[in-house]
Amino acid sequence: MYSPYYDYCSSLHRAPKTSSYIRVFHASPNAPAVDVYVNDKLVVKNLHYKNFSPYLGIEAGKYNVKVFPSGRKDISVINTEVNIPDKSIITAAAIGTLPEVSLLPILEPVFNGVQGKAYVRFAHLSPNAPSVDIYADGKKVFTNTSYKQVTNYIAITPGIHTFDVYLTSTNQRVLHVPNIRLLPNRIYTIYAVGLAGKTPPLQVVIPLDGNTYLKV
Repeated sequence: MYSPYYDYCSSLHRAPKTSSYIRVFHASPNAPAVDVYVNDKLVVKNLHYKNFSPYLGIEAGKYNVKVFPSGRKDISVINTEVNIPDKSIITAAAIGTLPEVSLLPILEPVFNGVQGKAYVRFAHLSPNAPSVDIYADGKKVFTNTSYKQVTNYIAITPGIHTFDVYLTSTNQRVLHVPNIRLLPNRIYTIYAVGLAGKTPPLQVVIPLDGNTYLKV
């Protein structure tokens, strides 16, 4: 199943000009909607599975991040420290299954790509899925990617593409994702979420990454 990507290019007013940016991605398949607190201040409210918060402007430094079931503050599902480097763009993914949920900071590096190309990478966030290979239009583009791993970006011709996910070094396809439109001069991450062989099922979410348009 494919969830439409989120194009925040028209929503830059949500992210004030600060040295770094962070958004939160709810990728824990059995966790309820959550509220996110940074240094005990509510910054994200009622974030549901497979959804992203807007990017939040933040200064570099170390922060305490707590994640609670939405509307509660008695027992946190995540209580951790996150270091925000200067001039960085980060997606903080809540991953794993209850009660073992954790926060995985995923850097979105700023780089000068080839004009007119799209860029894409793959993030394996399915807690019970083995290592996988990823194919774009029948060509293997990412190999032996395991849980919590994030590949490097690759350039790809803009247009409509089909992605397939196979168990590493096998002919066993576990996910077929057709009709993905990638636009020129855009940068994307393909996030694999959900549970292999269980509910909610293995699927992908493809957001537009902030390094497409945020200035740091």
